[in-house]
Amino acid sequence: MKLIMKKDKSIGNPPQVGAGWQSAIGNFFLCLARRSFSVGGPFAIWPFALCLLPFAFIACKETKREQPATQAASKETYTCPMHPQIIKDKPGTCPICGMDLVKKITAGEKVTDVSLNDLLRPSNQYVLSGIPTVHIQQRNEPVEINTYGFITYDTRQEGTISSNVAGRIEKLYVKHRFQEVSKGQRIMDIYSPELQTAQQNLLFLLQHDADNQVLISAARQKLLLLGINNQQLEQVIKSGKPVFTVSVFSGYSGHIHESSPEAMQQPGRPGMKDVSLITEELQLKEGMYVNKGQNLLTIYNPSKAWAVLNIFSGQAGMVKVGDKVRIMPETAPDKDFRATINFMEPFYRPDSKTATARVYFNNPDMGIPIGSQVKAVIFAGARTARWLPEEAVLTLGLDKVVFIKKEDAFIAHKIEVGIVNNHLIQVLNGLTEQDEVAANAQYLVDSESFIKVKQ
Repeated sequence: MKLIMKKDKSIGNPPQVGAGWQSAIGNFFLCLARRSFSVGGPFAIWPFALCLLPFAFIACKETKREQPATQAASKETYTCPMHPQIIKDKPGTCPICGMDLVKKITAGEKVTDVSLNDLLRPSNQYVLSGIPTVHIQQRNEPVEINTYGFITYDTRQEGTISSNVAGRIEKLYVKHRFQEVSKGQRIMDIYSPELQTAQQNLLFLLQHDADNQVLISAARQKLLLLGINNQQLEQVIKSGKPVFTVSVFSGYSGHIHESSPEAMQQPGRPGMKDVSLITEELQLKEGMYVNKGQNLLTIYNPSKAWAVLNIFSGQAGMVKVGDKVRIMPETAPDKDFRATINFMEPFYRPDSKTATARVYFNNPDMGIPIGSQVKAVIFAGARTARWLPEEAVLTLGLDKVVFIKKEDAFIAHKIEVGIVNNHLIQVLNGLTEQDEVAANAQYLVDSESFIKVKQ
């Protein structure tokens, strides 16, 4: 009986069992199986099938081993070193900070082989790591300087109350510090022997030498200079009797502060004293004697105020008059406002290591209390420079260090830096645009590390 078989369409087309030596051996045994089948029938294939079984198992294992690497290679993603939540499927720039996206290393990516020489390098000079890297970028960045300060009185609105005569305080109409007064309000009455003598001279001239207008006019003028107003002067002339006291009036509106040595102002804070003295009574008392020309009280108008900002020495050169600034009072966060720097003090105040900038503003109804601490952001224009992420630079005392990628390792390298702005740090010297730098230097050190910079 002659066995008739249908021609297999796959005969003549070598099956793709595997790759390399597994495929070659598989094709060899397959040809022998076909010949045995044509000669001995279907039962002659079983010995060859048993021989092919181990090679088929090895080929399947190799295929499974190569599949994850193929899938990982086909799905490359890119992320921002500063904002890891940004993930793209192609290179580009970060929509938040504008930095170039870097390739994200996945678990299936093949790791470069590391030689024994790399592993034996000193650990305080070389670090083996696969963290992302960044390049230095030169671009124009808006400069924002964060600083702090306080609110104080505008000394241009300062007024003083002084005594025109020497004498004794008979009546005091203000009692405590920071008492509010208005322009023209009576502050105190002073008895003065000098004032009595001047009035007696005027009355004598009016009675015995009424035609001597030169002396009478000089006597009237002297009384006006001693503090008597026109109304009081006419009353003295009409009654023919001198007044015993002269009233002192305020020429300004505002809050009362003392001008005595016990109430000296704090350095840099006009009108601000020791907090323990705020609720005490005035040092001036009824019955005290005052001298001619002595400053008795100082009045500040709180409706005009200053924001005094501290500018550190490294930032003072970037701040100038006319720069815009945002003021954020800590006592009134809802009352932040924008203003302009009006004045830069050309010196450093005593016991201070910062320069001082003044911002003038209106403060109606004392919406921002005097003495409040404030935070400020100064918009100092833009600067074209070379920038790195702030996290890429490590501070070692007075030195700044980055980790440059050399082959498979990172090497500590010293650089010179400038200002820090918006989480970016300006690089002055020590890096080129071709250098790859670790995106976060803190990941390459621990709390017990001692970094040695290679010279």
